Amino acid sequence: MYLFLAFLLVPIVEIALFIQVGGLIGLWPTLAIVVITAVLGTWLVRTQGRMAMGQLQQSFSTLNDPTEPLAHGAMILFSGALLLTPGFFTDAVGFALLIPAVRVGVFRYLSSKVKVSQFQMGTGAQFHQTRHGQGPAYKQGDVIDGDFEEVRKPRDPNAPASGWVEGPDRH
Repeated sequence: MYLFLAFLLVPIVEIALFIQVGGLIGLWPTLAIVVITAVLGTWLVRTQGRMAMGQLQQSFSTLNDPTEPLAHGAMILFSGALLLTPGFFTDAVGFALLIPAVRVGVFRYLSSKVKVSQFQMGTGAQFHQTRHGQGPAYKQGDVIDGDFEEVRKPRDPNAPASGWVEGPDRH
């Protein structure tokens, strides 16, 4: 029901504001304001988005809860959509969401309304002691991330085929 009211009321408010502002300052200045706010909003969304991405990457690298940086990123994305939508009301809400203090307030309000029952970061390897205290061992099914480098030795052209790969002399 709230979404229906928003889709109904926001265009009505925007039309009323366009009529009022256009009547006060004229058509061309009104259109110029709409274009300038879209350009300025795009630039601000890009800079704020980069900062939010940096905070998100930092929370991942330090294994902290990424909920708040993700929420900030979502609010910045939403503000970008609002700023690209022509209108004064949507621009005001979009610019407000680009203010970090406003985003923190919105996040605190929303997080007080949502209860998270469980949070898990990745699957992670779980250690357990072996029976005889021989040190930690991985449980079956764990995935261990690693890097490798393939080292190729030059092959002697006179050596027979190894049997592992098909070569020109194997059919």
